[in-house]
Amino acid sequence: MAAERTATVTWTGDLAGGSGSVSAGTSQLFTDLPVSWSARTEAPAGQTSPEELLAAAHASCFSMALAGGLAKGGTPPEHLHVSATVTFDKVGDAWTVVSSQLDVVGVVPGLSEGDFDSAAQNAKDNCPVSRALRGNVSLSVASTLES
Repeated sequence: MAAERTATVTWTGDLAGGSGSVSAGTSQLFTDLPVSWSARTEAPAGQTSPEELLAAAHASCFSMALAGGLAKGGTPPEHLHVSATVTFDKVGDAWTVVSSQLDVVGVVPGLSEGDFDSAAQNAKDNCPVSRALRGNVSLSVASTLES
């Protein structure tokens, strides 16, 4: 069965001087988070951006894929800390999401650093958000195994 999730945005004004707000429709966990063009291309000044929301989506999707893969391999993680850095840059005349860099630190008893890195690479390649981005956005992951 397919899962659908929704979000809504209300925008006022033009691109450069306008602003808006984004709300989670399905979960309703956040409402009216302020967004603007300057929050995307300059200092965020207390506002979010599509790229920050994409980073959150990629980090959470990757962490679930990695936890699932590790558990399936018989070494479930005690702890994973994942960050994603999404880069938004001008390519030619068009602003573009150019990369998503994942960084993961994990505590996984009984797993070698090499096996952890392999699992992280597999999760990066196969989580649904990575698959949606593949071919359009440079994807990378750096992994660190802690004891």
